[in-house]
Amino acid sequence: MALRTPIDESPEDVRAALAPLRHPFSVAVYNCQNAFSVGAIIRVAHNFLAREIFVIGRAPYYEKASMGMEKYESIVTTEDEAEFLERVKGRPLWAFEREAATRSLYDPAPFPPEVVLLFGSERAGLSDSLLRAADVVVGIPLHGVNQSLPVTVAAGIAMSEWARRRWFA
Repeated sequence: MALRTPIDESPEDVRAALAPLRHPFSVAVYNCQNAFSVGAIIRVAHNFLAREIFVIGRAPYYEKASMGMEKYESIVTTEDEAEFLERVKGRPLWAFEREAATRSLYDPAPFPPEVVLLFGSERAGLSDSLLRAADVVVGIPLHGVNQSLPVTVAAGIAMSEWARRRWFA
């Protein structure tokens, strides 16, 4: 259920109001070479009230694509993979990569608390080192001849499945 639009409130006030409503999962984007995609993922993560959004590397994002939601979100930029892995140490890391998947997003196993959902670029995917660091490599089942999804769509599907399991379990 969407909240009312906080037209007259400061971003700090909105962040404070949203803080107790946030969910215990985070989203991470690695090597995304499309600034519109990163901005759109920020927008989608806002709609699911993710704890935070990690941008690994110096990928820019377009505020226009996030529809202004970046001002209400905790966006953590890490310099590289090593810094990201250090920041999320001790938290379950689920990497989304179709070709290396060891399980389907729709397997009935629950999402662990504090999970970090990690997505790579549409062209290069995730690095081998990030795939090795992941607790699980997840695939989203696809049909047809196109064997990939836009990263924004994949992130949205994953967040939606997280929400579906949480709210309808």
